[in-house]
Amino acid sequence: MSVPSNLPVWQELQAHHDAIANLHLRDLFAADPGRFTTFSRRFGDLLVDFSKHRITGETLGLLT
Repeated sequence: MSVPSNLPVWQELQAHHDAIANLHLRDLFAADPGRFTTFSRRFGDLLVDFSKHRITGETLGLLT
């Protein structure tokens, strides 16, 4: 079994993390006023809100 941190996808995620590490949430919300809608989902009574995390569309693409 491979060590996860040696996988190419892990390396891509690490590079992406390094690239967005200094982004501020204030700037992410300013760039996308619909950020809450984009990065939140409701599952019945459970609301999952990733909008207040340093995540981008690219981040989601790398995770899927």
